Amino acid sequence: FFLMIRRPPRSTQSRSSAASDVYKRQLARLVAEYDAAIAEKNAAIAEAERCQLRLGLAQRLVRALSSENERWAKSIVDLSSQLNLVVGDVLLASAFVSYAGPFNKKFRDTLVKDHFSKFVLENKIPMAPAANPLELLTDDAKKALWNTQGLPTDVVSIQNGTILTNSERYPLMIDPQLQGITWIKEREKANNLQITRMGNSNMIRILETAIEAGYSVLIENMDEQVDAVLNPVIGRNFAKRGRNKLLKLGGKDIIVSEKFRLFMQTKLSNPHYPPEIQAEATLINFTVTEAGLGDQLLALVVSKERPDLAKKKSELIQQQNSFKIRLKDLEDGLLYQLVNVQGDVLGNVELIENLEDSKRVSTEISEKVEIAKVTEAKINETSESYRAAASRGALIFFLMNDLYKIHSFYMYSLDAFVVVVNRAIDLVNEEENPGFKRRQTVGSPAQGQQVRKESEARSPQIKKEEKKEGEEGKEGKEEQEPKEGEEQPKVDGEGEVKIDTAAIEADGQAEKAVDDVKEEEAPQLSPRSLAKRVDKLTDSITYQSFQYIRRGLFERHKLIVATMLCFRILIRQGKLSEEEVDHLIKGKIELNVPAIPEAIRPFITDQIW
Repeated sequence: FFLMIRRPPRSTQSRSSAASDVYKRQLARLVAEYDAAIAEKNAAIAEAERCQLRLGLAQRLVRALSSENERWAKSIVDLSSQLNLVVGDVLLASAFVSYAGPFNKKFRDTLVKDHFSKFVLENKIPMAPAANPLELLTDDAKKALWNTQGLPTDVVSIQNGTILTNSERYPLMIDPQLQGITWIKEREKANNLQITRMGNSNMIRILETAIEAGYSVLIENMDEQVDAVLNPVIGRNFAKRGRNKLLKLGGKDIIVSEKFRLFMQTKLSNPHYPPEIQAEATLINFTVTEAGLGDQLLALVVSKERPDLAKKKSELIQQQNSFKIRLKDLEDGLLYQLVNVQGDVLGNVELIENLEDSKRVSTEISEKVEIAKVTEAKINETSESYRAAASRGALIFFLMNDLYKIHSFYMYSLDAFVVVVNRAIDLVNEEENPGFKRRQTVGSPAQGQQVRKESEARSPQIKKEEKKEGEEGKEGKEEQEPKEGEEQPKVDGEGEVKIDTAAIEADGQAEKAVDDVKEEEAPQLSPRSLAKRVDKLTDSITYQSFQYIRRGLFERHKLIVATMLCFRILIRQGKLSEEEVDHLIKGKIELNVPAIPEAIRPFITDQIW
């Protein structure tokens, strides 16, 4: 069988093998071409997808930055125009920080308008037409942060905060009402604030530790005499050694941390420090102004009369402050990401997503800010209805502050006066609502009852007492004998008056140390009823404040203070002009006195005429 199979010729096998090799090579070439085509196709698809992705990312980036385009373009124009005026603006701001601190608002405005600005213009230094140091040195976010930390919102307080934060010299705060020190304690608590006093045995050790560790130090309640050991610290007498700054304190060289900050505070309202202290430290006058105190008392009155509005406004202020701070942080973070991006910005998906999130949050905050502004305007409009009562309280407190001109013993505390205002409001509530229950005393009930009993006396009784006192007064006698049942200033052996404010302070502690009571929303009053209510509050605050002042006055000064209070109220109401009152009190010396008319010569002397 095997012999019957015929083998192909050897030449035929060779031809078949060669053809197979040709076909294989063609197939390999075709497969390679196919693979190349597929690879090219896939590359084209990948490139299209990448371009589509980049296009999408570019569109997302443009959308994320679209709202910033207009604002940034405007900022570029503004900054370009301000660049030519920056010399004068910076000179004005530097002069304000250096010299305006010790003065009140009236003198600060005079310095800026009549001296600093005038000097810049006379020397043809380019400056903005309405240059304002605050606009150059601070912004809304900083102001909001300071207000959140406890700094009052009035202009003088914002100026004080601006001077304190922009001065290289260490601040010395004139702070009789303790508003500045309250802000500093809240602001610097994150930097491990160390509090000490002049004469404290541990003061040097506290300073040494704080200087090296970079803590903040507050020296509170300073007198006019400053310990000489503090002079190197106040004067910043640093010596450079390598990269470190050294300070010689108490015979030792201490490495000064860059984070170290010194704050000094005095309760004296008009201190006299030596010239070297005034030159080496930045004196800042934190004394409360009448406008600022009026705002604070308005908040107090509204919180007592309309706790719902006070709570809503407080929440609104906190919300707006947080919004301003967050918007500033978002803007700074956005610019930082754009500046520090690595490589192609469109390849950084995380950056674009962060920009979109920032854009979304910024839009939401901007919408909420606009809504909050409308709500705040409505709340302020309602709160302003109580402005008359708050202004009367501020007027009386500043009258109290001026009484030291009559006698140096007449010094009063703002905290104690706030307690008096609280009690005056509560008395109105007791009169109109017999079921109204004042908060009970926890600490000293006897003192609280004594103060309330003294406060609830009626004006006819006071007039009767003053009439009797006037009839019994003797000419030329400086101090009269105390009457039975009437409190008099306590005088020690050296003639110093001891004004007893223990009852007031005890009653203030009683107001604070009570159990939390759920406050109900106050009923809405008609405009006429609200006006009557405000009049009652104003009268109550006036009467109770005068009662509080009267208890600490000498008999010969009571009528003077009552007259001063009457004149100030009439001037504020516009019923008297300030020129008329000044003429009545001070008189006006006429150099060329005309002759006395014959009709009045019999009863007018030359001196009186």
